[in-house]
Parts: sequence; structure tokens; C-alpha cells
Amino acid sequence: MPLFYNKIERGNPADTSAPKLWYPVLKSTGLVKEKEVARQLADETTLNAKEAEMAVSQLLKVVTKLLLDGHTVQLGSLGSFRLTANASGVATEAEVTAAQIKKLNVRFSESEELKDAVKKATFKDVASLSNK
Repeated sequence: MPLFYNKIERGNPADTSAPKLWYPVLKSTGLVKEKEVARQLADETTLNAKEAEMAVSQLLKVVTKLLLDGHTVQLGSLGSFRLTANASGVATEAEVTAAQIKKLNVRFSESEELKDAVKKATFKDVASLSNK
């Protein structure tokens, strides 16, 4: 199934005098919640639907704990998660403290297998759906 995109005109916020340009912007085809992920997981494994739902739910708890313990978490051929920090700088090493950390971010790095799979994506203009 193709990925759908809209055509969006955007200006450059760093240079408001620059002309606006048009970009393809991916359009979600809908939100898939945990129960549906679990149902599809159950269809692909020997787990029943409730076991799959519990596994998906517990995955969030386990990954969160591991990240907060300072680990990078690799999930097989999906990829890995790690924490990064936004922080303010100071002039000397002696001045560095945890108080400089303003925000934590969760970063995901896809595996080579996922990168290769995504390269096979096809695209379709959302507007073409209404032109039929």
C-alpha cells in the first residue's frame, strides 16, 4: 500500500524574505492503538490476543525503565532507543551540573533491516483519491 502525501507550501522561518516552496508532506492514514497492535501481533505468533496485549503493554514499562537506567535498548531488527538531553552550556568544566539539563528526548535509530524495508515505500498524492 502506498504512503499518502499532501502538497504543502512553506516558507523558510530563518529567511522570511525567501520565496515559499512546495513540499510533499506525509499524511497519516489513521492511528493504530495498542489493542490493534496486540491483535495483529497475536495473528503473527502463538500468543492469544490477551497475552499479546499484555506483552505490548509491558514492553513500554520495560523499555522506559531501561532507558531511565541509562541503557540503550535495541529491539531486534526494529532498531534501538536511547535518551539524549537538551542542555545549556557553561564556560568551564567545573561549572557543569545536572541543572543545565532542560529536557530529555527519546531517540529512535532504525535498524538496517527496517531502513531497507522503508526504502521500498511507494507514494501517492492524497488529492488523487478524490479525482476518481
